[in-house]
Amino acid sequence: MSSRSLPELAPEQRRILVVNAKGGCGKTTLTTNLAALYASMEVETALVDHDPQGSASQWLKARDESLPAIQGIAPWKHTGDASTTRSFQMRLAFEAHRVVIDTPAALAASDFRRWLGEADRIVIPVLPSAIDIKAGARFIGDLLLNRHYRNKPVPLAVVANRARRNTLVFEKLERFLISLRIPFVATFRDLQGYVRAAESGEGLFELTRGVDDQEWESFEQLIHWIEATPGAHGVA
Repeated sequence: MSSRSLPELAPEQRRILVVNAKGGCGKTTLTTNLAALYASMEVETALVDHDPQGSASQWLKARDESLPAIQGIAPWKHTGDASTTRSFQMRLAFEAHRVVIDTPAALAASDFRRWLGEADRIVIPVLPSAIDIKAGARFIGDLLLNRHYRNKPVPLAVVANRARRNTLVFEKLERFLISLRIPFVATFRDLQGYVRAAESGEGLFELTRGVDDQEWESFEQLIHWIEATPGAHGVA
């Protein structure tokens, strides 16, 4: 993989929480591709799959051993009920330099405390549709007003998923995010390559045909935001 303009990694660990209360927004696709990108940068990477559907874990099972290694942490319900199992797995995951965390859909405000405790960065994928923008607005509003978040704010940003620029609904999403003063750091398109990558356990850029410049630029923008210092995120 070409390094292009990827940043140098911050020396401390980064735990990246990919989250949105609405299902179908592409959380797992973003999570797996982000984990694959970090692994390709030769950094120890863990992928924590909290989604009961286990899609990220299935992606890892399909991943060829010749590809950069990613340590997988499966959904808890699939690992037995022994507390020592979870403790051991989480210790392994959090010894990794970069930890990417996939979350279940339909998170309630009462769940925020648990997830905030596992996050150094929060990435919220939103689809550019009227329904998804409204759902995203409610979720982000609940998060920003949550007392646990206000007591210990975590840098957060939004990415547009399966989006087409220069459309009215995309402009509506941009206006909404600007009004909240939340970084809008990347736009990912609805490409067939993501489907192929999901089936083969690869990142989009690991496919034989690779990734085009526009999509690669979006990954660069997201990685630069994750690796920046908190003051650069527009969040105190």
